[in-house]
Amino acid sequence: MEVSVAGVLFGIFFLLAFTGVPIAFALGIASIVAGSMILPYEIILTIISQRMVSGLDNFSLLAIPFFILAGSLMNHGGIALRLINFAQLFVGRMPGSLGHVNVVANMLFGSISGSATAAAAAVGGTMAPLQKEAGFPPEYSASLNITSCVTGLLIPPSNVMIIYAVTAGNISIAALFVAGYLPGILMGLLLIAVGYIISKRRGYQTSQEHSLRDALKAFIAAIPSLSLIFLILGGIVSGAFTATEASVVAVLYALILSMFFYRSIKISQLPKIFMESAVTTSAVLVLVAMSISMSWVMARAEIPQTITDALLTISDNKIIILLIINIILIVVGIFMDMTPAILIFTSIFLPVATKIGMDPMHFGIMMIFNLCIGLCTPPVGVALFVGCSVAKVSVKQVLLPIMPFFLALLIGLALVVAFPQLSLWLPELMGLIDRPN
Repeated sequence: MEVSVAGVLFGIFFLLAFTGVPIAFALGIASIVAGSMILPYEIILTIISQRMVSGLDNFSLLAIPFFILAGSLMNHGGIALRLINFAQLFVGRMPGSLGHVNVVANMLFGSISGSATAAAAAVGGTMAPLQKEAGFPPEYSASLNITSCVTGLLIPPSNVMIIYAVTAGNISIAALFVAGYLPGILMGLLLIAVGYIISKRRGYQTSQEHSLRDALKAFIAAIPSLSLIFLILGGIVSGAFTATEASVVAVLYALILSMFFYRSIKISQLPKIFMESAVTTSAVLVLVAMSISMSWVMARAEIPQTITDALLTISDNKIIILLIINIILIVVGIFMDMTPAILIFTSIFLPVATKIGMDPMHFGIMMIFNLCIGLCTPPVGVALFVGCSVAKVSVKQVLLPIMPFFLALLIGLALVVAFPQLSLWLPELMGLIDRPN
């Protein structure tokens, strides 16, 4: 590896990113400049253009626009309130129950929509006035909403999992989807546990008990929305369709559910929804294309191999190496959005992880869990800003109340890192990956 190539590549990228240049452009410019140190400028432009096009020519990437569209349809379909009512059936009698309802509803809504910010806005926007009326401090409600909205990124369908699988290569998207269930549920349960302790100490009230009739009504109303989760998982596990085909099924189901069952979306709204989904998809796929060019430059300059060798010279202790990787990813997550972070650092740290005997699927879940924490932190955390906005509080007001929930997320991350079977047991049980001998 030429050290100067790595220095120029990362130096230009971070300089442009921190000065406000869009991440996609920062990736492309850094790749062209650093690549020109390896091959002539004209050749680099041709190679990078070819790499971007060929990198997007991947059948698995078709799942991204369809899942984004399905999530957008569900977001506009008015399912948040139905899921909130359903969540109350499970945690409605616990101290501080409205906070726990927020967590469970975010887990459900986030997994259906595939978006942390959509969950923070839809569920948080509904729950914030209810919690304020019940005597919950707005900063507490916001903290719980912010940290729980990211659970849906681990509970499939999840676009970031698709991006990781494509970037890592030779990773089954279906198996990765299933691998995320237990870590995602663990994340939610830890947040509920912290919320329970705080609510018990402060004497936050429980919700009113529901009659059997109301409970049955809430359950029936939520069944159509919840069925999407089981439809996707069941179809993938049974082999009825692939993860990419499942995204098309999700769109069709969401369209029928929103237009004909709930009747919450009109035909006149569809062009706007399609346009929103197209814009979001374009932003994601441009990032993917640009990151592919950076990955090529890094591979050509042997940057991943050099970083692997450097980390292994620091220590041959697996725990120390994983600790270093996680600290770096936490710092990265604070300053960078999740998608470009996965695209860039998968190719850097995955070789290190496999070198020390870590399963690539386990590493992927660890990486996604880690970067989820970054979505809740300033200065770039979009979940933080959306959560504060819907709760009508400032970022400064939530910095202290959110700390116990950050601690819960860090404990969850440590458990996921320490116990690989939290990620691998379900895929092994369902035959999606081979059991170790």
